[in-house]
Amino acid sequence: MRVRNWSIPLAIATALALAIAVAALSTGGSSSSSKQTATATATNAGGFDGAPFPPGVPAQGFTLTDQYGRLASLAAYRGQVVVLAFLYSDCAPACVLIAQQIRGALDELHRPVPVLIVSVDPAADTPARVRGFLSSVSLSGRVRYLTAPRAALPALWRAYRITTPASGRASFERAASVILIDASGHERVIYQQEQLTPESLAHDIGRLQGG
Repeated sequence: MRVRNWSIPLAIATALALAIAVAALSTGGSSSSSKQTATATATNAGGFDGAPFPPGVPAQGFTLTDQYGRLASLAAYRGQVVVLAFLYSDCAPACVLIAQQIRGALDELHRPVPVLIVSVDPAADTPARVRGFLSSVSLSGRVRYLTAPRAALPALWRAYRITTPASGRASFERAASVILIDASGHERVIYQQEQLTPESLAHDIGRLQGG
């Protein structure tokens, strides 16, 4: 009586099952990868790491006084990418964190850009406090910290949609943001705190600089 050899059919069946499993995994992995790519593409609309503004949003001009008592106007920086932030010297840790992220971006850039910080609490931002704040975040001599009599600033805050400390410290900290203005004087990118990193800011500045 002949005994059948089942080893060959069994090996074929095993190989077939393995091939089907690999094909299924490959298809699933490809689908997952496609979804991730689509999500990343949507997230980085326009190629920026921050949130881009709609095209053609002009930045509101202003002329204010910096920490050295000199006049500073946004128009003077036409032709350059400008970093614009609205802070006050006594809002640690939020303002300290934002300032440190800006400093980190400046450290990464091959071509430095002007940084303008506009006070949202001019009564508290005395020259001594401003100097102390900038020194604590290693931005002394690297940014212009701008202020004016309080009556002159609310219109500017509204133009840039700024939530001030008058609405409550927590509200200000939640809404605090950094804006990039391009060389033609348009608002281009905005960062809330969760988006703002030295790498993202430096990356987007580089894109606006054309490199």
